[in-house]
Amino acid sequence: MAVYVYSIVAGTHPLDLSGLAGVGADPAALRTVDGGRLTAVVSDAPPGLRAKRRDLAAHQAVQERLMAGGTVLPLRFGLTAPDDDAVRAALTENAEQYAARLSELDGCAEFHLKATEDEESLLRRILAESPEARRLNDEIRGGRAAPDAPVVLGELVSQEVRARQEALAAGITQALRPHARDERSSPPSGDVFLSISFLVARDAEDAFLTAEKGLAAELGDSVDLRLHGPLPAYSFV
Repeated sequence: MAVYVYSIVAGTHPLDLSGLAGVGADPAALRTVDGGRLTAVVSDAPPGLRAKRRDLAAHQAVQERLMAGGTVLPLRFGLTAPDDDAVRAALTENAEQYAARLSELDGCAEFHLKATEDEESLLRRILAESPEARRLNDEIRGGRAAPDAPVVLGELVSQEVRARQEALAAGITQALRPHARDERSSPPSGDVFLSISFLVARDAEDAFLTAEKGLAAELGDSVDLRLHGPLPAYSFV
């Protein structure tokens, strides 16, 4: 029977899974597959599994419980294997790679940061600080603009927004980088101009959080920093 794989831990890792439910509408019991140096936490895979909130929460709860006992390699939601033997073979064949990654993540957690900026405030600053944008805007409002002025202004503002947010994203990253061991960024999407995960050592968490709070205060209300963590290190597995 197919098995759902939640995570990989060292063979010596505490494995208290009591009170946890697996994924699926009728979740099977959690169990472990012993691969010698490494252990995988699994359950029978439910048919037709989809990323419902209930199942995402169940997957996350397993990671958080294991995190409390030490380092974990959290696997992405939905990962399955044909059976326990296939899981055991993967643990054995990739033991060196998995063990090395566990060592690299030891004592660390992930913090994920998303940054957005108030659009109206940003546009006001661009019009105030860009003579060309201000001139075009005044001509349009006064009825003196060329027919293509709105398009030209739109392109100019778009370029200014991109340049300013790229610079701001770089500044935020540089301010937090000294307090992290590693980082992984994702492309901007929608109104989020910065989406980045930091791998932070437990003994550096206070410094990291203090730096983030200071940065938020310095940037003011026009920039919204949303920090989530500590989390399992999904981005660094």
